[in-house]
Amino acid sequence: MNGILQQVESGLQWVVDKLDGPLWDITVITLIITGLFFTISTGFVQIKLFGRSIKEILSGTKSNDSEALTSFQAFATGLASRVGVGNIGGVATAIALGGPGAVFWMWVMALIGMSSAFAESTLAQVFKTRNEDQSFRGGPAYYISKGLKAPWLGAIFALILVFTFGFAFNAVQSNSIVKATTVWHWDPVYVGVALVLLTAGVIFGGVKRVGKISSIVVPFMALIYLAITIVVMALNIQLLPGIFKLIITKAFEFEAMAGGIFGALFSQAMLMGIKRGLFSNEAGMGSAPNAAASADVPHPAIQGLVQMLGVFVDTLIVCSCTAFIILLSNNFGSADFRGVELTQSALQHHVGAWGAHFLALSLFLFCYTSIIGNYAYAESNIRYLKNNPTLVVIFRLAVLFFVYFGAVSDGGVVWAFADTIMAMMAMINLVSILLLAPIVWLVLKDYQRQLAEGQSPAFRVENYPQLLKKGVSAEIWK
Repeated sequence: MNGILQQVESGLQWVVDKLDGPLWDITVITLIITGLFFTISTGFVQIKLFGRSIKEILSGTKSNDSEALTSFQAFATGLASRVGVGNIGGVATAIALGGPGAVFWMWVMALIGMSSAFAESTLAQVFKTRNEDQSFRGGPAYYISKGLKAPWLGAIFALILVFTFGFAFNAVQSNSIVKATTVWHWDPVYVGVALVLLTAGVIFGGVKRVGKISSIVVPFMALIYLAITIVVMALNIQLLPGIFKLIITKAFEFEAMAGGIFGALFSQAMLMGIKRGLFSNEAGMGSAPNAAASADVPHPAIQGLVQMLGVFVDTLIVCSCTAFIILLSNNFGSADFRGVELTQSALQHHVGAWGAHFLALSLFLFCYTSIIGNYAYAESNIRYLKNNPTLVVIFRLAVLFFVYFGAVSDGGVVWAFADTIMAMMAMINLVSILLLAPIVWLVLKDYQRQLAEGQSPAFRVENYPQLLKKGVSAEIWK
């Protein structure tokens, strides 16, 4: 078994060494361009319809179809994948390597990325399809295949997503759980076995169970984490103005440049903020649309707004919680002291020894729901490639292997591989949603028109024959 694990680790490191640098040079530029493009072309949808997005998530709790996820369950499934180690370990890594200024760039990318999240999740709803049990599935593979008439590219995206979420990201989550539970002196092997058993119990129960569990666990643990942060901030309220000033001033210090073709344009703070921000909120990556497509809503724009709100909650709220806990401790970490350990140390500084234990429990819950949320994304794309029950079972077993692999392997190669394959996935999705922008504008205009007329928005695809020609389901959007 050890020999197999070592071979897998060596293979992942080879991929990182060959691809990571050039990929991220291009991905950073594309992320910024896409976010700004949709922000401007939608009339700042993330600001103009922010209040409406809250109304939609509060009202979208009932589904017309007992087998389909509700709007809120789809939101919670998306948030389950977003809210995890990226919010606790990822933010800490960004600060340790990029300094306090990295937090500013996480905020900026989240704000403009909200429009990209709206676009990709709206497209996922437009092009979704039904499963045999009458639930829904969809995502970038579907809107690339139908909307761009490029099934070959849809298949490539689906395959990359399966590796990203089914394998790489789940390995990162389990690895972070192991790091957090070192405070309890747990053996990584036993932790890995326990995670495999817990994960198997959920993923063999189906995506519907993922949505139900996420809709209960995610809001609860996010609120508890937020409450702890509010207490820490209240106890250090006199230091907050200085922390905000530090974040902003350090964001524009370019003395430590990033490498690569575009190294002259980006500081280490900017690069780390963008990298860790994308890992955390996934705006534009092409992941959340897989959860968005599973919702039963009367208009595609509704779920676009709901998933857009998920980016705000993830980065502007949950990631900021971690950032303030660390920065208020006045220990920003280093290349050798980062990730989960840095956040645990900071929380312990504020509230005492029990803080490390609290964070270990919190991270376990965050990461565990991320594992099952990641699985939900990957399963949808396995079914896109070949909707075969035997293949799905084989895939589930492979997911369980990587959950164990992450628990017992070196954290460095796991994170590095996740970064690399994440960039591959994001690039395909970002270019695709840019090419499909006219459909996003059409759907948004239809939604806003019905709101202006005092109607409860409901999408009727028969009014748009150009969409029927692209394979949008007349049965779903009748």
